Amino acid sequence: MRPAGVATALYGWMERFARDGIDWDWDSLYGACARSGVGAVETDPTLAKRAVLDRLGLRVSASYIGMPLTPRFADLEVQDRVMPVAQRLAAAGGRVLVLNADARGGGPAGPKTPSEVARQGENLSRIADLVAPLGLRIALHNHADHYDEAAQDLESVIVHSDDAVGLCIDTAWAMAAGHDPVDWAREHSARVLAVHLRDQSGKVPTDALGEGELDLAGLLEALDGYEGWLTLELWHPDTMTPRMGMVEAVRASATLLREAIGTQSGQETR
Repeated sequence: MRPAGVATALYGWMERFARDGIDWDWDSLYGACARSGVGAVETDPTLAKRAVLDRLGLRVSASYIGMPLTPRFADLEVQDRVMPVAQRLAAAGGRVLVLNADARGGGPAGPKTPSEVARQGENLSRIADLVAPLGLRIALHNHADHYDEAAQDLESVIVHSDDAVGLCIDTAWAMAAGHDPVDWAREHSARVLAVHLRDQSGKVPTDALGEGELDLAGLLEALDGYEGWLTLELWHPDTMTPRMGMVEAVRASATLLREAIGTQSGQETR
């Protein structure tokens, strides 16, 4: 396993800052990420954001877009919703654009009909064709907390999408839906283009990796050939009482992750 490095998504940071009453801008948010010891962030790299990231020595691991994926392709507004982000990501040196299957109007999508599952896969393939000239790949992020709905999103990629479309395995959402992310990684290793890492006990997130039910060692072993970023997506919602701040939690998680990878590969990731 030779991952590109350890990155962080930003949603959990924003939620924690709001919970703690911290006002933030991109300088302070990215600065906190840099102090946590990660090498990259998952973000939409506008020119203004890139200037801050470059100053802090942070790379762009990926960009993330939530949008409905089951309507007719013509109704997805891909040229407006996807392509500008894709162009910015490619210019910043990113390689994977992560898409999330949202319901119409936003939020997690519900159950899909068989035809909707197939159409989602076909739409992902068409989007993958559009971004390929930019040097980008598309990965579908699992964001369902029910078993059958998570299985439908997986099916949309594995059964109904071209090989150019991959998976972004989110460990927490997979576990919340009753799936084992290690099984997903093992069975579909060739399709894994991105990974979001969060630990939890039941459906309650933990402060950091290594404190819950996630089989991190098993996951890393299953991702033996993976070369993408390992992206932390820690989250401290009101259902739990964190013992540490976000910088400390991400730093502890990144350290644990690097140690685990070093144990398996004999090398330390950035």
